[in-house]
Amino acid sequence: MHPNTKAIRTQVNKTGEMEHSVPLFLTSSFCFDNAEEMRAAFADESDDNIYSRFSNPNVQEFIDKMVALEGAEAGYATSSGMSAVFGSFMALLKSGDHLLSCRALFGSTHNIVKKYLSRYGIEYSYVDASANIEEWKKNIKPNTRMIYVESPTNPGLEILDIKALADLAHKHNVILNVDNCFATPFGQLPISLGADLVVHSATKWLDGQGRVLGGVIVGKKELIKEIYLFCRNTGPALSPFNAWILSKSLETLDVRMERHASNAKWIVEQLQDHKKISSVKYPFLSSHPQFEIAKKQMSNGGGLFCFELKGGLEAGKKFLDNLKMLSMTANLGDTRSIASHPTSTTHAKLTEEERQAVAITPGLIRISVGLEHREDILKDITQALENI
Repeated sequence: MHPNTKAIRTQVNKTGEMEHSVPLFLTSSFCFDNAEEMRAAFADESDDNIYSRFSNPNVQEFIDKMVALEGAEAGYATSSGMSAVFGSFMALLKSGDHLLSCRALFGSTHNIVKKYLSRYGIEYSYVDASANIEEWKKNIKPNTRMIYVESPTNPGLEILDIKALADLAHKHNVILNVDNCFATPFGQLPISLGADLVVHSATKWLDGQGRVLGGVIVGKKELIKEIYLFCRNTGPALSPFNAWILSKSLETLDVRMERHASNAKWIVEQLQDHKKISSVKYPFLSSHPQFEIAKKQMSNGGGLFCFELKGGLEAGKKFLDNLKMLSMTANLGDTRSIASHPTSTTHAKLTEEERQAVAITPGLIRISVGLEHREDILKDITQALENI
């Protein structure tokens, strides 16, 4: 079956009620018929559920759907996107290891790398997302254990050549871990390009309606096993209710992303020459610096774009205050369009020097394009621009 069909048709086994829609398994633990069954479960000799921190039917269904969509061998779901990122680091890195990462990262991921990894004796180095593969090669050390990248990056939408990075990583026996949150499996398949792990904040496009938190990691079975054991013991489990919501959301991800991407591309084409904007960035615009890479590894440009206002910081604030329909909220990937100002929000804790290094300028605006009629989205953006 096509992965999209699998995402819709993958379900846990029906109960005796023969329900068509999967029920909620809101239970902390599971019972056994006899002592031997219980012993076998705790000895990992069976797949029986024990405790919802370890596994749960709703959570497993969500994982199975993501494994099918990403073309992975196995997966594990977590309580948030950041717990997925942290779990993928801490399960596989140890004291003395080195993490090589793209410099352009989500603010919380940057904080983990810069502030917390050193507490566990883990080194890190950054490479500019726009750097060529030779620059990445130069930064690999004998103790490099993992390369971690976002593509597209947050919030600058830079595109990294995943296949080239995978070839480099495997040549040096290094794990390639790719954050595929912005593209989603319907825009990009990092595992098919050679990635070993893929992480998502399921809170974003996978949910798609701003309802629940969640995260997921998929990839090679032997790596996921280590992540599962780490997370099983440290506790960042996805709740059954959130898993149930996310599993249902995946059934419409394909059609939603098609609309998000088509809306976004049409809107950026209208804004390219606006007098209040100095530049617009979107992966499927020919003016994007990595347009050729995007066309090679992505099937659409996604639902996000960003632009630089000519008036800098003050213009950015005025733009947000002028909006009438678009939401100002700490999220993206919603049915409702969202505008944010990274300098004062998601990346505010970075120093000015760090922001400049990843092209987060005072006038940068990020738009998460929703499912509203595209002309209504554009109308709100343009009226906010005109009133700066």
